[in-house]
Amino acid sequence: MEYRRLGTSGLKLSALSFGTWVTFGRQVDATCARALVSCAIDHGVNYFDSSETYSAGMAETLLGSALKQLEIPRDAFCVSSKVFFGACSDPKPTQRGLSRKHVTEACHQALKRLQVDYLDCYFCHRPDPETPIAETVWAMDTLIRQGKVLYWGTSEWPAAAIREAYAVASREHLHAPTMEQPQYNLLHRQRVEAEYAPLYDSFGMGLTTWSPLASGVLTGKYARGIPEGSRLSLTSYKWLQERVDMTRVPKLLPIAADLGLSPAQFAIAWCLKNPHVSTVMLGATKRDQLEENFKALDMLDKIDDAVLKQVNVALT
Repeated sequence: MEYRRLGTSGLKLSALSFGTWVTFGRQVDATCARALVSCAIDHGVNYFDSSETYSAGMAETLLGSALKQLEIPRDAFCVSSKVFFGACSDPKPTQRGLSRKHVTEACHQALKRLQVDYLDCYFCHRPDPETPIAETVWAMDTLIRQGKVLYWGTSEWPAAAIREAYAVASREHLHAPTMEQPQYNLLHRQRVEAEYAPLYDSFGMGLTTWSPLASGVLTGKYARGIPEGSRLSLTSYKWLQERVDMTRVPKLLPIAADLGLSPAQFAIAWCLKNPHVSTVMLGATKRDQLEENFKALDMLDKIDDAVLKQVNVALT
């Protein structure tokens, strides 16, 4: 496993990490969760990501139980949660958003579900137009000073809002965000490569990217329709079908084949080539999926400048 600094911080995360979105609590039960976490640890993964809203908190509960049962020393792994959407299907006004109250309550609830004393990383899952950014920055700073959070960041925030958060932190001498968690893959590049470009050098921001396979589309498995039991077949995730452009995938498959890579390995390795990416989060429901995807780390040398140019041509 390769380990990369989280932006300009001193925290080193495994280049490939493990996330629980969609899978834990929906497609993965406690037994399978423990097997997947065990597999990830065997491959050197030291960072595990979840959120209050994933399966209404059940994803965090399953992840926390797996880590506890596997008896992984707390100083040997990093775990994150995210706050915004709430952990229930019909949240009251104080059970969602980025107010000081919800940011604080959600942190305490995540600690309990994950069975840990502190969160290594805590993300604002989306921007909250109804809460002043300054209030959220103060809330995160308080949690850090209390020792309940080590690093805080944003997820899918526009660059202007991230700049404002840094400005507040600088002006008030508070802990600034360390990282952003955006979607990043071959089909979804603009925000990471263009919108955020000025932020990396200005603030030393790291990226913990999600959906390297575009919800499975980049594996090529949807070329002939949507298989039963797949992520895009889930009723609650029908919105994914509307957001993912499948028409460009056939142009990428020959490039992967020429390199001797599976489509999934190619897509993951491509994400890892971006120097601003601190870690690429993988998701899986089966151990063999995870095993195959970890091999992408050994294929980085195959993704050279010529291949990157091929990709850009294929996607234009």
